[in-house]
Amino acid sequence: MPLHLRPFVRWRCSIVLASLLFSCAGGEHAATVTHPLPAGFPHFLVEPDDVYIVKNKPVTLTCRSTPATQIYFKCNGEWVHQDDHLIERTVDPATGLPVMQVKIDISRQQVEKIFGLEDYWCQCVAWSTTGTQKSQKAYVRIAYLRKNFEEEPLGKEVALDQEVLLRCHPPEGVPTAEVEWQRNEELIDPKADPNFFITVDHNLIIKQARLADTGNYTCVAKNIVARRKSSSAAVIVYVDGGWSEWSKWSACGTDCTMWRSRECTQPAPGTGGKSCQGLDLQSLNCTSEQCPQTVSGAEDVALYVGIVAVALCLTLLLVVLVLVYRRKKAGLDADVADSSILTTGFQPMGIKPTKPENSHLLTIQPDLTTTTTSYQGTLRSRHDMAQKFSVSNGPLLEPLPNGSQTLHNGKLPGEPGDFVSRLASQSYFKTLPRDTVNTSYGTFNFLGGRLTLPNTGISLLIPPEAIPRGKIYEIYLTVQRKEDLRLPLAGCQTLMSPVISCGPPGVVLTRPVIISMDHCSDACPENWAIRLKKQSYEGTWEDVLLLGEELVSEPYYCQLEAETCRVFTEQLGRFALVGESLSMAAAKRLKLLLFAPAYCSTLEYTIRVYCTDDTQDLIKEVMQMEAQLGGRLIDEPHVLLFKDSYHNLRLSIHDLPQAHWRSKLLTGYQEIPFYHIWSGSQRYLHCTFTLERLSVSTCELSCTLCVWQVEGEGQSFSLDFNISKDNRPLDSDFLLVDNSTPALAGPSAFQIPYLIRQKICSSLDAPCPNGADWRLLAQRLKLERHMSFFASKASPTSVILDLWEVQHFHSGNLNQLAAVMAEIGKQEAMIFPGVGWGVLTHTHTYSINTHTYIHIYTQRQTDRQTDRSSGWWVQERSVISDSSIDQRTNQRRDSSQNRVNPPCNAHTHTLLQHTHT
Repeated sequence: MPLHLRPFVRWRCSIVLASLLFSCAGGEHAATVTHPLPAGFPHFLVEPDDVYIVKNKPVTLTCRSTPATQIYFKCNGEWVHQDDHLIERTVDPATGLPVMQVKIDISRQQVEKIFGLEDYWCQCVAWSTTGTQKSQKAYVRIAYLRKNFEEEPLGKEVALDQEVLLRCHPPEGVPTAEVEWQRNEELIDPKADPNFFITVDHNLIIKQARLADTGNYTCVAKNIVARRKSSSAAVIVYVDGGWSEWSKWSACGTDCTMWRSRECTQPAPGTGGKSCQGLDLQSLNCTSEQCPQTVSGAEDVALYVGIVAVALCLTLLLVVLVLVYRRKKAGLDADVADSSILTTGFQPMGIKPTKPENSHLLTIQPDLTTTTTSYQGTLRSRHDMAQKFSVSNGPLLEPLPNGSQTLHNGKLPGEPGDFVSRLASQSYFKTLPRDTVNTSYGTFNFLGGRLTLPNTGISLLIPPEAIPRGKIYEIYLTVQRKEDLRLPLAGCQTLMSPVISCGPPGVVLTRPVIISMDHCSDACPENWAIRLKKQSYEGTWEDVLLLGEELVSEPYYCQLEAETCRVFTEQLGRFALVGESLSMAAAKRLKLLLFAPAYCSTLEYTIRVYCTDDTQDLIKEVMQMEAQLGGRLIDEPHVLLFKDSYHNLRLSIHDLPQAHWRSKLLTGYQEIPFYHIWSGSQRYLHCTFTLERLSVSTCELSCTLCVWQVEGEGQSFSLDFNISKDNRPLDSDFLLVDNSTPALAGPSAFQIPYLIRQKICSSLDAPCPNGADWRLLAQRLKLERHMSFFASKASPTSVILDLWEVQHFHSGNLNQLAAVMAEIGKQEAMIFPGVGWGVLTHTHTYSINTHTYIHIYTQRQTDRQTDRSSGWWVQERSVISDSSIDQRTNQRRDSSQNRVNPPCNAHTHTLLQHTHT
């Protein structure tokens, strides 16, 4: 037999012999439970105890027995190899018997290989010449402590001497976390202060609230791995005021009245408590005997005469000031623009009638009664001062040079086109300090408009006639940072959209506006209960809509598309979409973004993998942050479905070329907790993989990134790039660049011209016996699911066209809409530019006096036999009033060339004139 196999054979023989002795001595071992061990039978001096593996440190199990000839460990039913045993033999000096001690090391990898409900355990078996003995089982567990508390304490406001209960459920951990409480960062000891009591389930009870108990309370969970702190809960102990006893009645005064008083001092109100209710002063008429006898003297008469003289002087002075003011005011030849149209004033922009002696002046009458209006904010506690959002008065339009402009031959001097277009569309915005990155502002009238946050998928459409005529609103649209707001999510709820704010709240709208925003739910709505939440004025979040159970009588409605949500609302405010999973199959879309340094001069190289909700606003934020860090996108973004299975997300890197690269991670994978992803409130979730190249000359990196949910599906991506040559900044090839204007007001914000829209609505709103009305239009545009919502509106056609405008703003084709109108059988299809007129080129809007003019430029091709020549058409439409439309078509042809004469700019134009009300 080869010499190198003999130790192994001896070890195997020892195991077999030990097994035989163990089986033969089974009865004796059973007897050791109730009877003392016989002489020479092995007994344990030290048995292995339960241990925990902290991070990646291995643990050691120790077993000592006497008298013993052999000791071996057995873990989860399998014998540990002899080479893994550390054996030490000694002799007991007291008895002279041999003592044997054996140690083994258990690593984290060994424990992780065991799957199932059974824990990893080990026990040692000792042999002697008389029998065998087994030790107790020692369980080896991986210690951990989650970061998120299952229940955190909430702040409270309580009255004096009231009982307070603060709940706390620590994070999951092994071993189970111990819980302690802190007040203002100081440990609470119930033994030292019996007014505190900590229950078995870790809740804190303040038996009788004292003023000294006011403070910030924190729940602290700790075990051998880590120490976690919950968010602080503010406890405010307030004192309501109480009246003192009434004082004695005073003596009767000259007015024959006596008084008594009391004070709110028993106790005095404190820390926001209510003040005393009632009067602090009482009066009582004295009897005739108690009244002092006084005689009015001459000094009283002099006092009355002096008072009358002063009043007459003040009256004369006031009359003189009024006359002087009116004389100065009558001498003014021009007025300034009304400054009350911002935010909440919403005063109409009036046009002052021209004076007979100055009929050539264009002036605007101001409203001198306008005051600044403030909006109260939505975040408000019981005792804190309410935050306010206010905009002071100021000119919306720049004042005219020298106070007025003179019209010569129907034209303004200087740059008249810019001035009148700005006056008509009301799209000239006042310069205010604003966050242009996440906020858009605009000033709008009854013609409506659109606000857009570029590269976020967020927009607000204000349809025509949504703002009452005569009103001008300044409206804002912004996306809230998720760390600034924490929605109260419970159970299986998750945030599925950005938090959108539009306002100011409380403005009067006659028609619903449409908010567009991305969502990250999967394409299976039956797995979700999706709710629209709105923040109230008190700061609480309320459910205003449950998708699938909409009521047409409510001011809210929602259309859920594959990746976008359209919210119809007649009330502006702060909104968010929250989903609650109905089954384990519910999934939300995650976007995986891979970044690396654009330039690397060291041996270390990092790859950052972001796992964010699949919404454009989050992707934009990550891109902007990486641009500041000098990162670049190394692979196109990937979509991953993350299921509600309570399993964490794991990420790992494989297939690294060992000759050039190595990973510096101590574990085989990284993990993102389930609740961090599912809540949707954690921003910039990512894992960083640190790699090290073995030589500075190594530039090629190829590897495989695996991303999977534990016990679920996953994805793997192959990466292959050069870290030195491809040193570009962020690659924009994978981003959908949105170059849209943040704010558009008036007709420029819509695909369908205003008067054409009115014509379509008047034609389709009225019910038609053959069904050729708005219902057929909704079917052709695949919007029949919302029939009941459309029918509840005064003009169903206008709501359908609003939704079409939102869906096709960037890619809208009026020819397609005209084809639908023609399919319905309406002659109104011919009023579309591009259908009957020619191809739409552009539009232009401006105002003179009380009229708004909309020029629609089109070009039409005519074909006469074999000669193709450009034909130019001019059609004029004039809206005389809101209820009547006078249409006139004038076609001018040149007799020499037999074609329509184009205007001076070589484009056909249609003149649409609207009279302001």
